[in-house]
Amino acid sequence: MARALRPVGLEFAETAPLRLVFETEAGAAPEAVYRALAEDVPGWPRWFRAVTLARPTHGGAGREVRLMGGVRFQETIMAADPEWRYAYRADETNAPGLRALLEEWRLTPAGSGTRVRWTFAADGPAPFRLALTAARPGLGHAFRTAVRTLDTRLTTGRA
Repeated sequence: MARALRPVGLEFAETAPLRLVFETEAGAAPEAVYRALAEDVPGWPRWFRAVTLARPTHGGAGREVRLMGGVRFQETIMAADPEWRYAYRADETNAPGLRALLEEWRLTPAGSGTRVRWTFAADGPAPFRLALTAARPGLGHAFRTAVRTLDTRLTTGRA
């Protein structure tokens, strides 16, 4: 059953009780990576394997996201700045233990490509935070694989 999460602001990316931060580089230009993140929301399942459905809601101000395993989120877009950042807050989920969640994608030029940094900022009871910390290697692998897949799609024109 879905339940409401605590609303948080953009500062939560820096102040959350649990912050998992991952970085990697893509060969595609920042503008192309941003378009894939923020403007082609339904395209996420093509490059982020854990995502089974993503669609904009509320005229583009929100998102509905479903993950493998049946986890669902209703989200609010918190920042959509093509120059460097895309962030969203989870407002409702069926994920157990989660009290608050904000994800932030920061893009910076890196040579002819893009440096991509993903911050997964969350709050929940101690057992939840411990489990998420233990899942860090898997989340990092999923992130790097997703960015690599996205980059291949963007640089070969298969986006």
